[in-house]
Amino acid sequence: MIRFGPAGNSESFYAQGYKASWQAPAWLRAMGLSAYEYSFGRGVSLKEEMAEKIAGCARENDIAVSAHAPYFINLANPDREKREASFRYITDSARLVCRLGGDRVVVHVGALMKLEREEALQNCREGLKEAYRRLDDLGLSHIHLCPETMGRKSQIGDLKETLGFCLMDERLIPCIDFAHLHALGQGALNREEDFASVLDAIEAALGLDRARSMHIHFSTIEFTAAGEKRHRTFAEEKYGPRFEHLAPLLRERGYAPRVICECHGTMAEDAKAMLEIYQSVETQNIPLV
Repeated sequence: MIRFGPAGNSESFYAQGYKASWQAPAWLRAMGLSAYEYSFGRGVSLKEEMAEKIAGCARENDIAVSAHAPYFINLANPDREKREASFRYITDSARLVCRLGGDRVVVHVGALMKLEREEALQNCREGLKEAYRRLDDLGLSHIHLCPETMGRKSQIGDLKETLGFCLMDERLIPCIDFAHLHALGQGALNREEDFASVLDAIEAALGLDRARSMHIHFSTIEFTAAGEKRHRTFAEEKYGPRFEHLAPLLRERGYAPRVICECHGTMAEDAKAMLEIYQSVETQNIPLV
């Protein structure tokens, strides 16, 4: 089952008088959405009692929950203290996503700093292995870490690198951020064929079954020569990429991902727009692969 939902809460959620994230699942279900990504981007500070309250509301409303680990993680960093902090961010996120009733944690794997790219990549590979050793020791071996494709040249996680990470352990699920790929490629995703080449690469690396259940981040994006600048909204029509080019491919290939919208401030509304685009494709009776 393909699911759509927002990363965090839209501005309209608060404008309508809602104040707490435990209220989000029922609000999202009323919109027809079925996924929700809780952000630990600025740190893991959610209390376990509140996490369990959100989990209960999510179960009642059939909302699949995932979490985004802190942005501070950098498994490329060779500094022992900084690496320990990164491992702690990952394990804390995994512990809390369990309390939230979820099993997926999206991770920004690392950044180059002043390292050669291959050295940074090797540090990240070893870091992901160590992260799973620690999750296993904590009884959290069922948690899926989702390395995310990144949008800046200074970051680790282009498409090939991200898929390479996922080959190390079947529990690793790629988080394919199409906005980041668009920015990194300087506006590379403009046609259905462009999106098909991305899906082809995922299927070739991981197989069709794993590709079908991947994690997706989608928004429009503004970028510079260095890559990602900021996420935009669907209403800002001059920005891409556009979900209309991806939806038919997800349908015809039988994909069942979680599609999380990261549009700035309108993430729930734009997630609903993606749901409606996908539903319009479903009515066309496109034959499944």
